[in-house]
Amino acid sequence: MTKSDQKAYFYKIDTTVKKVRNYLQKQLIKGGIDLTVDQWVVLDHLVPVPGISQNDLALATAKDAPTLTRILGILIKKGFVERKTAKLDRRKQMLFPTEKGKALHKEAFPIVANMRTKAWGDLSNQDFDDLVRIMDTIFINLD
Repeated sequence: MTKSDQKAYFYKIDTTVKKVRNYLQKQLIKGGIDLTVDQWVVLDHLVPVPGISQNDLALATAKDAPTLTRILGILIKKGFVERKTAKLDRRKQMLFPTEKGKALHKEAFPIVANMRTKAWGDLSNQDFDDLVRIMDTIFINLD
């Protein structure tokens, strides 16, 4: 039996993710940013790839279809995102950040970057590479 068989590593991952999400949400509120963490994740994936399909955005954000649809509905209602029908396939909806959405992303990004810097602390680039490698391995192992 290995150490990972005996340790509840998922609990550490889960509690850390919750801590990060809660901290970021408080920082967004403090900064006057009208976004939840989930809305930020969607907007942050959408801004660099305008015109992405809803299916591709779901894959990129690891959100299931109903959850992503709900988040997009809120972002559209707030005026941060718009849907457009694809020219070649009228059944396909393409997603675009609005100018208001891009401006909010630009305003929110420093808050997110500061949170990432604070959370990472004195950890090294090698620590980051190791974390990504380990998390990717766990992810792949469960496919």
